Amino acid sequence: MADDLSAFLATREPTPDRPLLGLTVLVVEDSRFACEAMRLLCLRSGARIRRADCLRSARRHLMTYRPTVVIVDLGLPDGSGLDLISEVAARRPRVPALLGTSGDAGAEERARAAGADGFLAKPIESLSAFQRTILAALPATPKPVAAGQGGAEDDRVHPDPLALRDDLAHVADLLGDAPEGPALDYLAQFLSGVALSAHDAPLRAAAEALARGRAGDMQRLSGLVRDRLAAGAPF
Repeated sequence: MADDLSAFLATREPTPDRPLLGLTVLVVEDSRFACEAMRLLCLRSGARIRRADCLRSARRHLMTYRPTVVIVDLGLPDGSGLDLISEVAARRPRVPALLGTSGDAGAEERARAAGADGFLAKPIESLSAFQRTILAALPATPKPVAAGQGGAEDDRVHPDPLALRDDLAHVADLLGDAPEGPALDYLAQFLSGVALSAHDAPLRAAAEALARGRAGDMQRLSGLVRDRLAAGAPF
């Protein structure tokens, strides 16, 4: 049934309200909260979505099918998304649209240098911006113009807070392992992105302080994460 539905959707023509109809988007993202936002954006745009949470999973996906659009987070648990962008950009036939995503300053320049056609800055929650960025990255063929931005609330997606809770529970597990070196770098990067997507300024500041000060800020960060988990979702 799922295959029949996918085949049916692939034959339908895009419309202004569903400008990505018929496209398959592979999202390579380790944050469940950020991935849930992109799932909602794809759903409202008419696109099908497949998800991978690490480089290994993404490479396995790419061995079995060819998506129309690949969106790669630059910070992944088993390496840099820049490496995957370079690999996908070099494939022949090439994926029609390849985008990077991050909340870090200077990330867009690095993603484009690696071969990305476009970039989505976190937090990714605007429907019109999501559609415009993907359509601009696709090859120059006739395509529908995305519907104009409606009310500010209509243009934004609101991911399930339980996905954010899952991300924070994952952070708590990582903190419990007393990470050092690359593991600590990944933790700070992951939590900074989650906090940015959740518009949680204190949590993001603590994650950035951890990246600068290492273990000295671990206790404060652990307290913030515990407080948010104890408060439930939304925070």
